[in-house]
Amino acid sequence: MFSNSEYVYEVYKERSFSKAARNLYISQPALSVTIKRIESRIGVPIFDRSTNPIGLTECGQKYIEVVKQMMDLQDSFQNYLNNLEELKSGVINIGGSNLFTSCILPPIITEFTRRYPAVDINVVEANTPLLDQKLMDGSLDLIMDNFVFDKETHTSCLYRNEHLMVAVPMDFPVNQKLQAYQIPAEDVVNGRFLDSSFPVVPFESFDGLPFVLLKSGNDTRDRALKLFEKYEMKPNVILQLDQQMTSYNVSSSGLGISFVSDTLIQSLLDAPHVKLYKLDPALSSRELCFFYKKAKYVTRAMEEFLKIAMEKVKRFD
Repeated sequence: MFSNSEYVYEVYKERSFSKAARNLYISQPALSVTIKRIESRIGVPIFDRSTNPIGLTECGQKYIEVVKQMMDLQDSFQNYLNNLEELKSGVINIGGSNLFTSCILPPIITEFTRRYPAVDINVVEANTPLLDQKLMDGSLDLIMDNFVFDKETHTSCLYRNEHLMVAVPMDFPVNQKLQAYQIPAEDVVNGRFLDSSFPVVPFESFDGLPFVLLKSGNDTRDRALKLFEKYEMKPNVILQLDQQMTSYNVSSSGLGISFVSDTLIQSLLDAPHVKLYKLDPALSSRELCFFYKKAKYVTRAMEEFLKIAMEKVKRFD
């Protein structure tokens, strides 16, 4: 019944017989015959061919669920074999945003590769929704993110606490009246800005000014909207982006105010074209974590990668 299930899964994944056939290096007619043979054994159709793109029947959805479970079991067994080989082979797939893959992961990956040169590392750079999708479908083993995922489906490993700040273009007039609240970049880099002697900016001072926000599905955006709600402000959003690093660069060019993390400023070591302001810790403090799928077998490669990450982390809290 599940013989040649990889053919069914490829059609499901691509939602197209022609694309699946190309990926499997067989002809489309041969693929169609194989699928029909499987459907004949089951007794009911797997695919609803009346839709475009092709969809799954109710039975097809259950079939794919079982196939995914089988794939997870196969992956777990392969990972077990890799562990027996003491990391003399294997692959680890890691994902993160542009900021994390550019500034946090490189030294961790470098040290991991130095210790375990036979283990291949694949890195995927994407936004939070896509990273989570890839984590759930098994394409990624670990992702680094600051989103609050469901604990029923995700296991987290705290890397460090991070804090959102406001980055205001240098030439915005509002900076003149907020000089007492401005945070030098060096005090963000060394973590001193977390001390209570550094005051929280009166956020309502930015009412009506142009903002650059991240798109839906991102924790930075969610917290920004909560700030606007708390201060009863209607945000003047002039641009929405996928990556925090991009929004910071837009603010540096003078277009609008953005929300940036101390992680970003600490990686840049300076912020010459913006003024930085501290936000209410209740809404700006969050956890930056590594996440993996709850039901996933934790390989030794994953364990060693997380161990090295903890060795590299800088904490200021």
